[in-house]
Amino acid sequence: MVLTPHGEIPVDPDAPEARRWLEDELSKSEYQSAQPNAFDLAMQAIRDWIAALFEGATGVPEPLLALLAVTIVAVLVVVGLLVFGVPRLRRRRRAAIPLFDDADRRGLETLRRAAAAAAAAGDWPLAIEERFRALARGIVERDLIRVHPGTTARGVADAASAPFPEHEPALRAAAADFDAVRYLGRQGTRERYEALTDLERAIAGAAPADTPEAATATAADAMTSGSPR
Repeated sequence: MVLTPHGEIPVDPDAPEARRWLEDELSKSEYQSAQPNAFDLAMQAIRDWIAALFEGATGVPEPLLALLAVTIVAVLVVVGLLVFGVPRLRRRRRAAIPLFDDADRRGLETLRRAAAAAAAAGDWPLAIEERFRALARGIVERDLIRVHPGTTARGVADAASAPFPEHEPALRAAAADFDAVRYLGRQGTRERYEALTDLERAIAGAAPADTPEAATATAADAMTSGSPR
């Protein structure tokens, strides 16, 4: 006779019911969190591969085998960082670069939307200014030019002319439009905004010319016209 604690009902499930209870229990979060993740599986595969390499290495001291294993793992980690880690860090660093003296850190799509909204409202000075910022941000995010505090619209245009020499006249005209609405109080026009928009889109879809390194907007460029807002 099986004795049970007072108040408890004896449980004797059949096989299907027991299987269902087991599946329900294993589906709980504490069991799922114990499952190996992708990193665990990758490390296990590396360990198995290293073990296979040294499987027939008889007569080699164990400390030497351990040192070789650690060296191989270190090399794999470095390769993984170079292949996967560095590009992500570089993208994050580019996105955080302020464009001009006002530390504008807005992304490309945000600037495009701001320019389109200003154009829809008929505010052509603001629309031109925001579209030029989008032009600059797009080139900076592609790591084709480098800017620093004090870099001017003309400095951006001069630097961008290196990877996009075919657009040099339009880039200089766009910088002049920016300076005109920003510093000279000009009202701008729909035509100039549309020309700047076409230029921004054309450069966004164009492949840069082969250059030994990204162009740099220099301090001398920054001094040729006042710094953008």
